[in-house]
Amino acid sequence: MATKIVVDAGHNGLGDPGAVYNGRRESDDALRLALAVGEILSRGGYDVDYTRTGNISQSVAQKAQLANEAGADLFVSIHRNMGTYPGQYHGVQTLLYDLNGLKLTMAENINKNLEGLGFRNINVDARPNLAVLRRTKMPALLVEAGFLDSEKDNRLFDDRFDEIAQAIADGIMDTLTDAQAHADGAGPAAPAPSPGAPSSPAERPLYRVQVGAFYNLQNAVDLEQELKRMGYNTWIVTV
Repeated sequence: MATKIVVDAGHNGLGDPGAVYNGRRESDDALRLALAVGEILSRGGYDVDYTRTGNISQSVAQKAQLANEAGADLFVSIHRNMGTYPGQYHGVQTLLYDLNGLKLTMAENINKNLEGLGFRNINVDARPNLAVLRRTKMPALLVEAGFLDSEKDNRLFDDRFDEIAQAIADGIMDTLTDAQAHADGAGPAAPAPSPGAPSSPAERPLYRVQVGAFYNLQNAVDLEQELKRMGYNTWIVTV
C-alpha cells in the first residue's frame, strides 16, 4: 500500500491569511506551493491528500484532525515566514515537534535542497507548541519556504517556483526511499558463493541493517514508531 502523505497549505485564505506584506498573502503562496508539491508526490507514486485546495474556513485543529482521520503516514505543512520588520531575516527553516527520528532527516534534506537553490539555510528547529505538529499522530513537518517580507526570498520563490516544489518533494521522497531501502536490507548484490561454501540456512551468514543507534531509549522508540507507521518491520535491541 502506498505511503499516504497529507500536504497542508498553511492558514486558510479566508479569516486567516497568515502573514501579509505589500498585498502578498502567505496563504496564497502556501496553497500554490502545497498543490505543486503534492502533484509531484502523486506522480512519484504516493497517496496524497490535501487539507485544502482553495480558500476555506478551516482551523489549525481541523487540519490535524483531517490528517489523523485519513490515517496519514506523514504530514507536511507549507508556510512562509515573516520577521518583526521587513527585510529583517531571509532563508528557509523547517519546524518539527522534536528533533528525533526520520522526520529530522527529512527536514534536513528539504532544507539542504532549498539551500541549493539559493536560499539561506536557517535551521531545523523544534516547536512543540505548534498545533499541527502537536496534534498530528504521524510524523509532521512545517516547512517555512522563505520570508514573505524578504525581497530576496520573494524573487527566489517566484523565479524558481517549480524547482522549489521539486526540492521539497525530493527531500520527502528521497528520505522515504532511503528508509525503505534500509528496512528492506537493500544493497549491492552478494557475490556468488565459491565452490564448497556453506549453503544451508544455518550455515549462511545473516546480514542486518541498522537504521539508528541511541543512548536515549525514547529516541529509539520514537524512530521505531515512525517506521512502523510507514509499514516497516522494526525491532529495538540492546547492545
